[in-house]
Amino acid sequence: QARPLGSFCLVTLTETTQGASEFRTEGDFLIGGLFNIHEDENPQFYQIPEVLQCSSKPFYGSSYRRFQLMRFSIEEINNSSSLLPGVTLGYNIFDHCSDTQNIPGIFNILSGKDPIDPWATRHGNVTKVTAVVGAFTSPVTRTVAPLFMPSHIPLISYGASSSIFSQKLNYPSFLRTVHPNKDVVDVIVHMLQHFQWQWVAFLHIDNDYGNDGRNVFMKMIQDKDICLAYTKKLDENTNYTTIFKQIQIQNIQVIIVFATERVAENVIEFAIEMNVTNKTWIAVDAWSLNKKIPKLSGIRNIGTVIGVAEPDVTIPGFNKFIRALEIENQPGEFCNQFCNCSDLNRSEIVRAENSFNFPVYAAVHAIAHALHNTLQCGDKKCHKNSTSPHMVLSELKRSNFSLLDHTIEFDRNGDPRFGTFNIIFWNSSGEAEVVGVHKFQPSSHFSVNESKIQWHNSAQVPSSVCSSECQPGFRKSLVGIHKCCFKCVICPSSTYINSSEDQYTCLSCDETEWSPEASTACNKRVVEFVPFEDAIAVVIMVGTVCLVGLCLLTSVLFGLNFNTPVVRSAGGPMCFLVLGCLSLSSISVFFFFVKPDVASCILRYFPFLLFFTVCLACFVVRSFQIVSIFKIVTHYPSLHRLWVRYHGQWLVVLTAFILQGTLLLIMYTSAPPQPYSNSLWHKDKTILICELNLKVYSASIALFCFLCFLCFVFSYMGKELPKNYNEAKAITFCLILLILTWIVFATVYILYKGKYIHAVNASAILCSLYSFLTWYFLPKCFIIIFRPEKNTQEYFQGLIKTYNITNN
Repeated sequence: QARPLGSFCLVTLTETTQGASEFRTEGDFLIGGLFNIHEDENPQFYQIPEVLQCSSKPFYGSSYRRFQLMRFSIEEINNSSSLLPGVTLGYNIFDHCSDTQNIPGIFNILSGKDPIDPWATRHGNVTKVTAVVGAFTSPVTRTVAPLFMPSHIPLISYGASSSIFSQKLNYPSFLRTVHPNKDVVDVIVHMLQHFQWQWVAFLHIDNDYGNDGRNVFMKMIQDKDICLAYTKKLDENTNYTTIFKQIQIQNIQVIIVFATERVAENVIEFAIEMNVTNKTWIAVDAWSLNKKIPKLSGIRNIGTVIGVAEPDVTIPGFNKFIRALEIENQPGEFCNQFCNCSDLNRSEIVRAENSFNFPVYAAVHAIAHALHNTLQCGDKKCHKNSTSPHMVLSELKRSNFSLLDHTIEFDRNGDPRFGTFNIIFWNSSGEAEVVGVHKFQPSSHFSVNESKIQWHNSAQVPSSVCSSECQPGFRKSLVGIHKCCFKCVICPSSTYINSSEDQYTCLSCDETEWSPEASTACNKRVVEFVPFEDAIAVVIMVGTVCLVGLCLLTSVLFGLNFNTPVVRSAGGPMCFLVLGCLSLSSISVFFFFVKPDVASCILRYFPFLLFFTVCLACFVVRSFQIVSIFKIVTHYPSLHRLWVRYHGQWLVVLTAFILQGTLLLIMYTSAPPQPYSNSLWHKDKTILICELNLKVYSASIALFCFLCFLCFVFSYMGKELPKNYNEAKAITFCLILLILTWIVFATVYILYKGKYIHAVNASAILCSLYSFLTWYFLPKCFIIIFRPEKNTQEYFQGLIKTYNITNN
């Protein structure tokens, strides 16, 4: 993790067979490694200067505190009777102020007291170092780590959090006691989700630590409702004016600063200077516990600062150790630099930021426990007096010991399995107040007490979104490249949106479902058809039964009076055919009141179309015969004789029957009417109907209409026949009723969309049948029963004689 570049000597725990430690100005603060020393040796160390302030670099009390904590840890282990009994640890200290100056010092760590000769023949293991603790920052660690990896010398960092170090192929002997960037970013993402912040800026230092943090953050928010509205690398040439203007233009209210203490100080100082107000700042663990920034003048104006921080773990005896230090106040040369330590006192060290203290403490103790196991140490002594770095590395990977209520373990990538993160809030006193916690073990758990946070605007959590959330039933339509910027579009009827799965698409309901506008779910459609027990269905079916009964009674009456003039003039034997076909046509009515299937759909139309065609053919013949009696016989007697000789009336009826039957057979075979669930008429209902393709049945309907036309023509030709008894007029009136019936049905079918359209269709069929029964047959039944004087041969002959005299 890219931490602030301190000015303190890199401390390396090395073998000290000659009782001396070396101090070199090789770079950043780095705790060295533990090694195997002989039990009978009591190494002597040069006195370590207590203050290592390099004049060319800024002084960081937090880094110096960690340096002293490392010394305290080693002294604690050397004074322990249970850990490494009889073994004393030695170390070298280096200040990693410059890579170019410090790399030779790293080589000296590897080789002991002798410089490395790249042309010399290697004899045995030239390294004297057992393990190394450090470095603090990701860039420095990435620089020095390759020097230790070939020899599998354990390198345990307490601050380098870049993800690259989890790649064991490149860093096989690297471990760390600080959580990697992915864990820090995971806490930040949990924080953003908890407070529903979607529109954020990510400012990061331009090095391995910051760039890796940005990449991890971008990858982690890909499948979440969080958008990276703005990101910018920070370095010594950064134009903060441009950055904050862009943040203001994009209306970003939450700013993540993934940087070191030094860079974070620059960001906040410029924000105060440029009067950036009412923002929410998220600090990472590198600067969230900084003591200087919360004390800056005007810090309250920038908004609210919350962040992620290492827990404050109290190290027993450490403060006492600090107070016992003897401060060297004389200026002098140290780490190849001029140091002046006259302005440092013990209280400043105690009050310094205590972040990453426990990782330092855990790193040193992890090496000590690994050595303890490698040397096969018991309660009083160790059974081995030598070891090698790779053996220590093996034990480090298997670490499992308790330290200050923490179980120290590493996963297969060398990352810690222990520890938590605190969620902190900078209160009005400038203190980092703990308001929540994020635990990693045994499972990830994030919690925060919002009541402890004093937001800059009010008690309400500030908002940071590009577009406000859509109301239920509205879908998101993206505006621009960010998924957080959208407009809300209402979902139309018969669609719904499931925001938990897809916020951008209105899904269509199934055919059996419906929904109004702005729906989040579909409702089941009510399935409707007219059943037998429906009141209207009962009335129509009773009417149908009555029609069949009347046809039967009429047939009986005509049979009893078969030789009378009324029956003979009505058609004689053909009357029984017509009455029978009327009865058979009525069968269709009953199948309109069952749940549609293929069979019922066929029987709704087939009997009516076939048998009513026979009825029409009979009336065509009867109309022609009436006209023939009064007009054609006189003018065309030979034509009349042929008609009678070859039974023309029956040939016409039979031809119509065969032709219609053939057409219906072909059409019902090729395209039978199908049951159809009509969901177009009503949004909340499904009407079960029979779908009839009128184009397919056009030939049959055309024959039906053609017979009606012929019947009407012949009937009209007989309009001047005897007034008192005119069959043609009766047939004409029946045809007019028939035509009116189907015109009314067509009008209703167009205007009315409901389940009772079946009842209307059945009523049209029934009315068609009743029109001929009531206006053609029942008047004749009336004459037979109530006016028998008109049912005589003399009466009919008188009508004909009167007609002939009038027209002659």
